[in-house]
Amino acid sequence: MNEKLTDVLIKIGEKFSEKIEADSRFYLEVDIGKQAAVYGYPELEERYHDIYAIVPLRRPVSGMKVRVDGRTFVNYAQFESGIVVPDYVAREVGLSYRSFTANNSMIRNFA
Repeated sequence: MNEKLTDVLIKIGEKFSEKIEADSRFYLEVDIGKQAAVYGYPELEERYHDIYAIVPLRRPVSGMKVRVDGRTFVNYAQFESGIVVPDYVAREVGLSYRSFTANNSMIRNFA
């Protein structure tokens, strides 16, 4: 179990807790590596750079939006906080999770 990564994912969930709706089609991507550096774990930055946590949003945010095929999220896991990560990341942490079932089409929001 990677305690530092667990802490980063918990903090991402807390940061967006007011905006999350677990089964929404609207989402933001959050770079786990960049967030690790922000939260004081620079040693995780390179390893998790360009690996994204998906934050399902209650409502769309202003800015550009792109429709994405829901099959993109095969083998993703969702934590109780609502955030979604690739399943290999979920297996590295001590948080409980379930398989993520995406909508047929998802809408990525760029904020």
